[in-house]
Amino acid sequence: MGEASGLRRDLPPEIPDDVDDPRLAKARGVVTLPRRVNWSRADPTYDLGERSQRARVYEQVLREGTADDVRTFIDVDQLLDVWDELVLPPAVSSAWARWLREHRGVEVVDSRDRIVQRHREPGPAS
Repeated sequence: MGEASGLRRDLPPEIPDDVDDPRLAKARGVVTLPRRVNWSRADPTYDLGERSQRARVYEQVLREGTADDVRTFIDVDQLLDVWDELVLPPAVSSAWARWLREHRGVEVVDSRDRIVQRHREPGPAS
């Protein structure tokens, strides 16, 4: 099979230099994601005021979005708030973890490591 799919899979994400610029207007409230970002859902409308929906939007934009999509939809403070709930491809997770460390001085656990840690944690003692 060829590369027929439009999925970015494990490509490095687009992280624009100005994503954290406070002068950039960020999407708020109810938003409709572009088809290039949300290509699999019939209704690409989400309410960013709801944490679980915001996490789904962030996953999709971080994986599939262009630099302009990231500028529009990703609020870095909100990204940090939902980070532990995101499931991201390795290249995306590690690139953003590196960006957050370098630009915000924040250490986050790469989503791959978080999943491995959950599987290694011992269950309650009997």
